[in-house]
Amino acid sequence: MGPTAVGKTDYGIREALKYGSPVISCDSRQIFREMSIGTAVPSAEQLAAVKHYFIHSRSVTEPYSAGKYEIDALALIERLFDEGHETLVMAGGSGFYIDALCNGLDDFPPADAGLREHLSSRLQQEGVESLRLELKRLDPESYSTIDIANGQRVVRALEVCLLTGRPFSSFKTSPRKKRSFEIEKTGLTRPRSELYDRIDRRVLQMVDSGLEEEVAGLVRYRELPALQTVGYKEMFSYLDGEISLRRAVELIQRNTRHYAKRQMSYWNRDKDIRWVDVGK
Repeated sequence: MGPTAVGKTDYGIREALKYGSPVISCDSRQIFREMSIGTAVPSAEQLAAVKHYFIHSRSVTEPYSAGKYEIDALALIERLFDEGHETLVMAGGSGFYIDALCNGLDDFPPADAGLREHLSSRLQQEGVESLRLELKRLDPESYSTIDIANGQRVVRALEVCLLTGRPFSSFKTSPRKKRSFEIEKTGLTRPRSELYDRIDRRVLQMVDSGLEEEVAGLVRYRELPALQTVGYKEMFSYLDGEISLRRAVELIQRNTRHYAKRQMSYWNRDKDIRWVDVGK
């Protein structure tokens, strides 16, 4: 695991080849087949080097969650162990997916359709800033760790707070579920300046590779949860004529850097992670 652009894909492939394992992806966006460039999915060469699971296996039109990932990933892991694998490699940067697999998230309350519709309507009418401020008041810890630029994540956290009277973050402190296998967590890190430079260069590469065209092809899906993420929202604003392409690129770079910082804040509380500096 590790922040975006730290080098998880290459590191995971090397580990998979060492153990004769496939790579099981823990990424909440790379799972969608319509999203490739903006999610930095492994290249065709990387995908050919070792079998990957949960890459382009769903459509953005299919609702998917960390809880569903827990069920699907556990079933896959048990099957692969039954087939004779002794060690399996998972790689990704989605904290909720990783927590779901390692600890279990079944104790989260189910979605409340009425409240979700109300909050989603507020998101459209008032913008994410209003909901973010309410979340900051009710659950400062979630405000400081989740992707607060992602309106759907903010809506879900706020929904749980309002529905249960408890902070969304408090549900992540429940006793972890027992798994039939041992889990070793390796966190990848780099010096901040180096990581931020990699992020900035990756965004430029995404644009050169056709990010604008990819996002233009997804306009009809723009309200779906999968598209409420960095890289896509900014490009939608550009396509709407609200900002220039140059400004969209600057915002993607900035928001991705902010996201990487929140990822590290999220994991710094986990004492089970063995951190490895993969910097130059």
